[in-house]
Amino acid sequence: MPPLPQPELPEPAYPSVDSMLARKFGKEVANYFSGSPLNRVSFLRPDHQFLSQALTHPSTLFLLFQNLNPLTSSPTDLVKVKYADLKPLLPSDPYAKSEAEVIKDYNSTTYIPQLVFLGLDERKDGVAYKQLYKGQPYFALDVTPKGNLKEKAEELIKGFEAKGWSFPEGRMHLSLPAEEAAIYAEARHMLDWNARNPFCAQCGQPTLSINGGFKRTCPPTDTADLPSSATSTSTATPRERASCATRSGISNLSFPRTDPTVIMAVLSACGTRILLGRQNRWPKYWYSTLAGFLEPAESVEEAVRREVWEESGIVVGRVVIHSTQPWPYPANLMIGAIGQAVPAAVAAETSVNRARKTGSTTEAGATQEGASRGEDLQKIDLGNDPELEDAKWFTFEEVKEALRVGTSGLGEEASAEYKEGDLRLPPKTAIANQLLDGVVNGFATGTFGKL
Repeated sequence: MPPLPQPELPEPAYPSVDSMLARKFGKEVANYFSGSPLNRVSFLRPDHQFLSQALTHPSTLFLLFQNLNPLTSSPTDLVKVKYADLKPLLPSDPYAKSEAEVIKDYNSTTYIPQLVFLGLDERKDGVAYKQLYKGQPYFALDVTPKGNLKEKAEELIKGFEAKGWSFPEGRMHLSLPAEEAAIYAEARHMLDWNARNPFCAQCGQPTLSINGGFKRTCPPTDTADLPSSATSTSTATPRERASCATRSGISNLSFPRTDPTVIMAVLSACGTRILLGRQNRWPKYWYSTLAGFLEPAESVEEAVRREVWEESGIVVGRVVIHSTQPWPYPANLMIGAIGQAVPAAVAAETSVNRARKTGSTTEAGATQEGASRGEDLQKIDLGNDPELEDAKWFTFEEVKEALRVGTSGLGEEASAEYKEGDLRLPPKTAIANQLLDGVVNGFATGTFGKL
């Protein structure tokens, strides 16, 4: 398929303000899916009066999702609807009661569409709460047909489809404008987390969404067996649920998960080449930076060194953090780093010591190609972790040309200038692209060619 338009990246915070950090390290890099215009006002999420006012305000906008796919009118436009459009699914105000009352009235048999308060756009007129917190409220709502509201959700979706709107399937939505992409990322992340945690991890009983969709709790009682007329103010007694450790102490709630992941551009010891790898499911000639999950009791720097060695056999020395990127598929925080391989002789000594401990006979060394060019390039070894189909050392010139004409999303064509057989790279909406751009434009040397 032809490449989709690549949106501009978000502006970093206060880009025009001079600071000693910017002079020393260059300007901040803001990656796609970050840079949300919303003030999350997280301290107001337990305030049901605020949430109720924000939910029903005439200015409030809702992003809708079906099976985690957003409602769109085009690849570059999210559809935003009003509260009145959602009356079939939200016949009453879900925030009319306090959290304590909602927990007390919990009914495990009633399906409630997942609703998440995303924040306030303070640039727009909207709700004014206590004259301190003002702006246009944003919510996300899961309209996937389920439970006792299945037919109403299906009817609502048919109405949207009649307008030409749709819920396009796909893991990536990388053509949205930067601000909308950031709001989408928050919404998808939170809806996905809620959908994955319908039961308590400690006792296995159903959980309840509270705190504007940002927490889940394990209620102590269940009104499912009570007459339909029973409420929190009646004399009827709800059923006591089995005991659960999450209802006492400091671990009384389930919080949204975020999975830290390292992704790194690796320079050769001589500083002339960049290590890239590819998986067999990727298009021909398409390479990217290496990446992997951060493990418990491991620093970011250690994770970078471990992942690079496991996947490519390359021993990395100094590691610095470049930038980070939220990645809502489903809950990653990509921690972008730039590392530099140690000289081949040092790597060989390291590998010999490791071999004595593990019984391996593999030793690292310099490549013949590198030696012929006067470059210090460690040999690549894919034999540890078979995750990669291939890995190579690429020159700065090859990477620069690929950044200019060879970027695209997976399944998309490169630009018309791209020559078959040359290197291809991820689009600029991916942090891998920004890491490579940073390396070839001075981040590693401190020259900062783009400043």
